[in-house]
Amino acid sequence: MTNNITPSKFSKWALIIGIVIVFNLFINYAISLVYKAPEYTQFFNTAQVVENITTKDACLKVGGQWTENNIAYNDKTNPVQVDVNGNKITGYCDPNFTKQKDYDNVLKVYNRNVFIALSVLGVIALIFGIFSTNIILSSGFSWGGVISLVVASMRYWSSADNIIKVVILAVALGALIWLAIKKFSNENVK
Repeated sequence: MTNNITPSKFSKWALIIGIVIVFNLFINYAISLVYKAPEYTQFFNTAQVVENITTKDACLKVGGQWTENNIAYNDKTNPVQVDVNGNKITGYCDPNFTKQKDYDNVLKVYNRNVFIALSVLGVIALIFGIFSTNIILSSGFSWGGVISLVVASMRYWSSADNIIKVVILAVALGALIWLAIKKFSNENVK
């Protein structure tokens, strides 16, 4: 006696959604193992005692950004701020200015590279899904590829230049049009 039980639509969709989620978790985790993200602590010292920098020269010496106060100090209306040595404080120092720029630049390159990897893997999954004859694998990997492309774009979109954004969109649209023509040119879309 053969078992003629067919999976319900719910079971099929659960499996498709599972493939979409696990595929994206897998590729994102695999990339994070192979290609390490820059660590914030590599660029910034976490000193136990932080000394306040109160002069422009000392600020620039540590790579900071000095901001002059726009307050005209006088004895009657504005209190004069002084440091522990009695020197007048005439501005504010952001000692992490240069370090933050360096960190942001390294992070931008990292996000660009992860974008490329996720995009390539997403396109591969999309192609596999389009050409798979198994309906569950076809749906799961097609949607997994689309989600990978969305995640890749979201990670890098704010860092990308406008021309790169146009190129990204043009390549994605071209690939989708090519796949649609290649796979579905003989079918009527309903």
